[in-house]
Amino acid sequence: MSRYCCLLIFHLLSLPLIAQERLQSSATSSVSDSIDKQFTITEVVVSAKRKDEPVIPVQKLDGKRLETLSTQSVADAVRYFSGVQIKDYGGVGGLKTVDIRSMGTNHLGVFYDGIEIGNAQNGTVDLGKFSMDNIEELALYNGQKSEIFQAAKDYGSAGTLYIKTRRPKFEQGKHFNLHVTMKAGTFGLANPSILYEQRLTDNIHLSANAEYTYAHGRYHFRYRKVMPDKTVAWDTTAVRHNGDVKTWRAEVGLFGYLNDGKWHIKGYFYDSEKGIPGAIVNNVWTNSQRQWDRNAFVQANFTKTLVQGYDFQANAKYSNDYMRYLNPDTTLMYIDNHFTQQEVYLSVANRWSIFGDKSMTSIDSKGVNWDIALSADYQWNYLSSNLVNFVYPTRHTVLAAVATQLDWKYLKAQASLLATFIHDKLHRPTLLTPTSYRQKPQFTPSVSISYQPYLKEELYLRAFYKRIFRMPTFNDLYYTDMGNISLLPEYTTQYDGGVQYDKQWSRGVVRKVSAKADGYFNEVTNKIVAIPKGNGQYRWQIMNIGRVEIRGVDVNAATTLCLFGNESAASNQWLLTVAAAYTYQKAQDFSAPKEITYGGQIAYIPWHSGSATTNLQWHIKRKKTTDEPKPTLSLNYAFVYVGERYHNSANIPANHEQPWYTHDVSISYQMPLKSSNKHNITPRLHFAIEINNMLNQQYDVILNYPMPGINGKGIVKVIL
Repeated sequence: MSRYCCLLIFHLLSLPLIAQERLQSSATSSVSDSIDKQFTITEVVVSAKRKDEPVIPVQKLDGKRLETLSTQSVADAVRYFSGVQIKDYGGVGGLKTVDIRSMGTNHLGVFYDGIEIGNAQNGTVDLGKFSMDNIEELALYNGQKSEIFQAAKDYGSAGTLYIKTRRPKFEQGKHFNLHVTMKAGTFGLANPSILYEQRLTDNIHLSANAEYTYAHGRYHFRYRKVMPDKTVAWDTTAVRHNGDVKTWRAEVGLFGYLNDGKWHIKGYFYDSEKGIPGAIVNNVWTNSQRQWDRNAFVQANFTKTLVQGYDFQANAKYSNDYMRYLNPDTTLMYIDNHFTQQEVYLSVANRWSIFGDKSMTSIDSKGVNWDIALSADYQWNYLSSNLVNFVYPTRHTVLAAVATQLDWKYLKAQASLLATFIHDKLHRPTLLTPTSYRQKPQFTPSVSISYQPYLKEELYLRAFYKRIFRMPTFNDLYYTDMGNISLLPEYTTQYDGGVQYDKQWSRGVVRKVSAKADGYFNEVTNKIVAIPKGNGQYRWQIMNIGRVEIRGVDVNAATTLCLFGNESAASNQWLLTVAAAYTYQKAQDFSAPKEITYGGQIAYIPWHSGSATTNLQWHIKRKKTTDEPKPTLSLNYAFVYVGERYHNSANIPANHEQPWYTHDVSISYQMPLKSSNKHNITPRLHFAIEINNMLNQQYDVILNYPMPGINGKGIVKVIL
C-alpha cells in the first residue's frame, strides 16, 4: 500500500513540472504566432461577476465585527456561532473545546492559516490557547470548506473551523505597521502584545507578533445545589483557586506575492504553565494539579496558477508538542506524566478548469464552469511518554481526494471522494499491547448542491450529504491499561438542507439584510466511549458502544441600519449592526436499548441555545476635509443563552441543569493623533472597556466547574 501511495504523491508532485514545460512551449508558439498572424478584435462586453456563494453553510466573523466582540481567545468568539456548544472548564487558562452539531469534539478539524492543527494523542484542540490579538477571520463550516481546490485533509472532518491570521497590508506610501497593545483586568490579568509588519520589497512582506499573558485566576463564585424536591442542599460562597496562568506566544511570518500566485512561511511558538482548578466534588474546594504546554511548528504554503486553467498548491508542516501533567496530591494518586508528540505533514493539490476561465469576470459563453481537483497528503505522527509500559506508537496516514465542481447558470454542485490509508507501528510492544492497530482503507463521499432561482436576487437553496469517520486516537488505543486496539472508527453521516437570502442597499436606512436557516440530521455510529472497569472509578475501558441521532435547526439573521447622518458620506454616520443566531437540537443516545439512557438527550446538549450581538458605530466628521483617519466611537452588546440540559444521557431530575446566559457590553474609541513626520504617518490611539457577565450570573458550563461572575478589562492600543 505504501508503495502505491508514494507513487501517487510523486505523480502529483511532477504535474507542476509538466505544466511548466507546456507553458514554455505555449509561450514560444505564441511569439511566432504574434509575428506571422494578425487578429481582429471584436466587440467586448464587460459584465460583473456573480457572487461566489458557498455551497455548504458557513458562518464567519471577521473585520470590525470580530474586533467589537468581548473575547480573550478563539473559544470566546466561536460561541456566537449557531450549532456550537463550548465545553469550558472555567478560568482564564481553563480547557476550552468545541462541539459542532452534537457530533463530538473530536469531529471538528481546526485549521490555522490553511493547515490543520493536529493532536494524535487525544484528538482535541484547546481553543483557549489561541489569542485574538492577530486573528483576521474565523470561519465555521458544517461538513467541509465549500471549495475543491484544497488539501485532502480539508475533506476529512465532520466540521471545520478555519482560523485566519492577519496578513500584512500597507497604506500608500507606508513601509511598516506597528501595533502595541496592553490589556489589563480582573483575575489579575496583564496581557501586553506587539505586532510589527515590514514591507521588505514590493512582493515580500514580514510580520512578527509576540504576546505575554499573566493572571492569578482567582475569582469569587456562589455554589448552590437544589435537590429534585426543590430543597436546597447547600448554598455557599467561595474563591476559585489554582487557576493561575502564564503564557508566551510568538509568531513570525514571511509573505510573498507572485504573478498569479502567492506563498508564505510561518513559525509559531507557545509556552504556558497553568494551574488546573479541578472539579468541586466531595467537599474539596482546592486542587493542586498543574500543566505545562510547549507547542511549536513551522509551516509553509505555495499556491500558483501555472498555466491557464491549471492551479497548483503545496503545503508542508513540522510540529513538536510537549505536555506535562502533575498531580502532587498523594491522597489520590501521585502523577507526573510527560508526553511529546511530533508531526510531519506534506500535501499537494491540483485543479483543472475543464470549461470556463477563472480569470473571466463572468461565466463563459457556454454558460458552464467545470473544475476537477486531485489532492494527496502524507502525515507522520509519533508519541513518546514516561508512562510505564508505553508502546511509543508511530502512525502513517495517506489521504487522497478527487473532487469536482460544476457551475451552470442557476446551479452549483460539488462532489468529492476521500480515500484514507492508515498504518500504526509500535516501537516497544507489550503483553497488553502486542501488536499495532490496523485499519483497512476507508472511502468516504460528499455531495453538495446550491440552486439560485433568480440571478438578480441573492436567494439560494442548498443541500449536502457527507459521510466521514474519525480514527481512534493514541490514547484510545495505547494508553497504558486503558487502550483497546480492537476499536473501530467512529462514523458520522450528515444530511443538511437550507435557504439563504442576502440584500444590500447603498442608500436609505436599511443598508444590509442577511438571513439563513438550515435543518439537519446527523447520525454517529460506533461511538467511542469510556466506561468504568471493575469496581474502581479510577480504571476505565475504551469501547465502541455508542449510537447517537441528532436532529436540529440553525437560524442566523443580521441587518445593518444607517440611523443618522449623511447617506452618501462615510463619516458622521450612526451605523447599527444587529446579528442573532438560534439553534434547536434533539440529540438522542440510542446506545443501550435496555438502559435508562436510551433515547435521552446526550450530556450537555441543550434543546435551545442562541446569541445576539449589536454594534452601534459613529464615524465622527471633522471640520477639515482630509484623507486622515477620522475618530470612531463604538458601543457593543452581546448576549449568549444556553437552555436547560442534562449532564448525563439519563434524563432524570437529578441530572438536570438549569439554563444560563450572559450579558457583555463594551465601549471603544479610536482617535487619530496629529501627524508631524515626513512620511505623513498618522498614529491612532484606541481605547476600550469591556464588562462581561454584567448581571453576575453564577453558572457552570460543565458540572462542578463554576464560571466567573462579573468581570472586565481595559484595552489601550497604539497603531502606527
